[in-house]
Amino acid sequence: MFLEHLGLADMPFRLTPDDRYYYASSEHSRALSHLLFGLAQSEGFVVITGEVGAGKTTLVERLTAQLNEATYRLASISTTQINAEDILRLIAADFGLSAAGDKATLLLRLKERWRADRLRGRRALIVVDEAQGLAPATLEELRMLSNMAERGQALVQIVLLGQPQFRDLLAHPDLDQLRQRVLASYHLGPLTRADTEAYILHRFTAAGGKAEGFFDAAALDAIFEATGGLPRRINRLCSRILLNAALEHYAVITADIVGPIVRELETDLEGRPAATPPAAPGEIGRDQGDQVVDRLFQVIKSRNEP
Repeated sequence: MFLEHLGLADMPFRLTPDDRYYYASSEHSRALSHLLFGLAQSEGFVVITGEVGAGKTTLVERLTAQLNEATYRLASISTTQINAEDILRLIAADFGLSAAGDKATLLLRLKERWRADRLRGRRALIVVDEAQGLAPATLEELRMLSNMAERGQALVQIVLLGQPQFRDLLAHPDLDQLRQRVLASYHLGPLTRADTEAYILHRFTAAGGKAEGFFDAAALDAIFEATGGLPRRINRLCSRILLNAALEHYAVITADIVGPIVRELETDLEGRPAATPPAAPGEIGRDQGDQVVDRLFQVIKSRNEP
């Protein structure tokens, strides 16, 4: 009932990155250009920073979805509260190698794998998310990996994604050599008001809905103001808006609808129950609401079935 009422074939505002819903905002296009420029150098580091929810992971998902598997072998690391040797084990495992043995053994395995790949025209790429959690010693270990070369060609290239404080970490005196190996760097900012509107309409349309006229201009203003143009915040708010639209049978989303939902989400985070307003004439009844909830459970169940 939730999807049918809105004319949707899928949930458009998932929090999990999904390349199918990628929107090339002006910010994301610039960041992607820096990524592509860095990869074209075939060596060193590329650094992308941004606030929580700015879309860093989505950006790299977009990039990796388009990489030719015959040209790149990718390792993706997102657990960064680890020491230097543990990150080597994670990298080895992601490249399909045994993570057993001492540090020297791990390094030899990685070098042999990357050398063999390079001879076949395949490049090794490591993407590290949440890089602000890395210790300087772990970053230095990554720099040492980037030094591996064969006949003047680097054997591996590394992309580091992090929150703004990662730039402060990179300024550490012990990381001067790593900074010198950063070939491209970009700070991913929030969406503009225009891009926020285009982003919402793009995702709604990509999920099969008819976005034209569903969100009025004042509602889009309110969404932008409440989220600061950060995609993850937009997704969270818009998901709740669509749920309410199904429950209340809204045909158009207005600022008057958005405002209470924003306050409701704030209350959720504060841990206090929101006051329940009296039902207005024509509002959905309890039985109808139960039907919507039942339908949501059916959708979730269908997604988890093989």
